[in-house]
Amino acid sequence: MPKRLPTLFPIRYTALLLCALGLLWAGVLAAQRLQAGLALGWPTGMALALCALLVLIGLYDLIQPHHAILRNYPVIGHLRYLLEDIRPEIRQYFIEGDREAEPFSRAQRSLVYQRAKGEPDNRPFGTLLDVSDSGYEWINHSLAPTRIASQDFRVWVGGTPQQPSPSVSPCTQPYAMSVFNISAMSFGALSANAILALNQGAKIGGFAHDTGEGSISRHHRVHGGDLVWEIASGYFGCRNADGSFNPERFAEQAHAPQVKMIELKLSQGAKPGQGGMLLGPKVTPEIAEARGVPAWQDCISPPSHSAFATPVELLQFIAQLRTLSGGKPTGFKLCIGHPWEWFAIAKAMLETGITPDFITVDGAEGGTGAAPVEFSDHVGAPLQEGLQLVHNTLVGLNLRERVRIGCAGKVVSAFDLARMIALGADWCNSARGFMMALGCVQAQSCHTGRCPTGVATQDARRQRALVVPDKAQRVAQLHRSTLHAFKELLQAAGLSHPSEITAEHIVRRTSATEVRPLARLLTPLLPGALLDTAPGALDALPNPYRLYWPMAAAHSFQPTPQR
Repeated sequence: MPKRLPTLFPIRYTALLLCALGLLWAGVLAAQRLQAGLALGWPTGMALALCALLVLIGLYDLIQPHHAILRNYPVIGHLRYLLEDIRPEIRQYFIEGDREAEPFSRAQRSLVYQRAKGEPDNRPFGTLLDVSDSGYEWINHSLAPTRIASQDFRVWVGGTPQQPSPSVSPCTQPYAMSVFNISAMSFGALSANAILALNQGAKIGGFAHDTGEGSISRHHRVHGGDLVWEIASGYFGCRNADGSFNPERFAEQAHAPQVKMIELKLSQGAKPGQGGMLLGPKVTPEIAEARGVPAWQDCISPPSHSAFATPVELLQFIAQLRTLSGGKPTGFKLCIGHPWEWFAIAKAMLETGITPDFITVDGAEGGTGAAPVEFSDHVGAPLQEGLQLVHNTLVGLNLRERVRIGCAGKVVSAFDLARMIALGADWCNSARGFMMALGCVQAQSCHTGRCPTGVATQDARRQRALVVPDKAQRVAQLHRSTLHAFKELLQAAGLSHPSEITAEHIVRRTSATEVRPLARLLTPLLPGALLDTAPGALDALPNPYRLYWPMAAAHSFQPTPQR
């Protein structure tokens, strides 16, 4: 029985065969022209070179050991990798719906772009949302709207000039924080031009710019925008050669007038419980200068701090930082994990009398330049749950008025601000929102160094695309436009200040026939509820407090076994 053609010559090799025939054809043409005494000419030369290159690629594909697809489909198999490479862009621009969030929807991105550019953000023809869907939320309006004179909403952190905080080693330089600020993003993760534009935008708009754990670089200092200096386990910018904390170096930097607050990072939402390493080839002299590490050597962020080991020691360290900084507001950032660890910190506040001036709650939905998928998807509490736990605990200890709460986690719109403040925040931070104001197109290539808009790269040629004066204005405009929309929401709700928003104002649809205010879905704690030592007092509280509060101890992050 004669063999079929696909057996003698598999059809999957057709692309290689066509390249070989093209090479043969181009070779014949080239030989004819040369025999006739004519120049080779660029069309023939290009065809000859291209076909030769494709044949060589196809032959290599047949023998290379790494990609089975290329061994079976020489030349044409590369199309699969090309399409896979541009799949996010194809999906984002041609397939993705306006409300599909990966991680931000086109509607969210468009809103940020429009507001950053100062373009109209009104929408004709009504909402695109299905208001009958379970989970749909809105803010109730009033028949007696208010008129608010200014959209520059602020909250004092660290007491007020007239009433200092009663904490041990209290803050003496309180800061009036805007309710919308730039969240933590390090120089190194972001380009120099991105840092310059963000800080200039913060200066123009009068709001705060969190440095991220990469410390204060020369680019943060150029425009003089207000800084929240974030210090993590690597103690970058205030470390000894062995990676331990250096008080003298910290005090030197913290006394700069531009530094308004000190934030100790315990964990971050995108990868809580994990440290990090910036590989040596990425540690440029500029990054090394900012972090206080050797250039071109691996830069390690340990998973945990070396300056303290217990909740009490953590608060003593907070007090030390506050004193060394000259009395500036000092607090910490965390993503909630084991509830008993947070409760242990709360008990340490009671025992020592030391309270942080603020706590920034990071949600698990937060972003980062790079994190393991399991950490991004399945580690840490989402912002709503973490924020509620921190807020309610402080209320239950009668400490809420002493400790301000910031939050971060996919906050980009005025309704996002209203919702988070209703859940207990005093202000909100946004990282990816302000990245989009810089021109980020959500290419999700932050970890590759090949950011198409120059935001998340250290490639000098790529970051030239980011023009600092133009993007700084967009950063300031996003802040201005978002707070203007926020003011209009407050006015419509009959309120005069963000502090008046409560969980009663936000309503959620729970089914096709039922809606409930968040205040009825989330169980609040009454003031002082956790101070009640009467027998059975805890039994009336929600499960996290009933189960985990007894397990927490001020002198250990480990749970105390219960009988």
